[in-house]
Amino acid sequence: MKNMLYVKKYMRLCKFVGQSGGVWGKICNFEADNPLKYVRMRFLGNIEAKVDAKGRAFLPSTFRKVLQTGGEERLVLRKDVFQPCLVLYPESVWNREMDDLRSRLNRWNRDHQRIFRQFVSDVEAITLDGNGRFLVPKRYLEMTGISQEVKFIGMGDSIEMWSSANAEKPFMEPDEFGAALEEIMGSPQPPSQPAP
Repeated sequence: MKNMLYVKKYMRLCKFVGQSGGVWGKICNFEADNPLKYVRMRFLGNIEAKVDAKGRAFLPSTFRKVLQTGGEERLVLRKDVFQPCLVLYPESVWNREMDDLRSRLNRWNRDHQRIFRQFVSDVEAITLDGNGRFLVPKRYLEMTGISQEVKFIGMGDSIEMWSSANAEKPFMEPDEFGAALEEIMGSPQPPSQPAP
């Protein structure tokens, strides 16, 4: 009887139940020690958009649907560490990134503290308005050279926002891309053994 009450309690907490072939968000898992299970969101593709004179951008509807399905309401915006682009993280993904970084750093090491401070201090919490727009702070627009034309690139669990002028920078030439994939993924297969 106690387990049945437990199941009923957590059935009410589940907002989303994944379906085969769809993008999954939080799904129900009625194990006593883990009532909710997180399944990773996938942002895919690249979409051109515009930033208005006030610095507002529309998050493409395909990406908004992934956020909604995942039960995410807030994003975290920061400039990429390596590239001249902005990165939008769903809040849960950002929290995992912070936890992962913190777990690799020593709080009592001065350099580690500086790294962590720099990583987490220059971010903006973003909430989409009713039309799916968000405000990009002016300093971020200047750091990345974004003016009006932008390209959103889905990166699996995050979204990159590039100036259209730099939109080709993150991509390799097709031959270079094929060679890199072959090197990473094309490990030699062992020769097949004849049947005895």
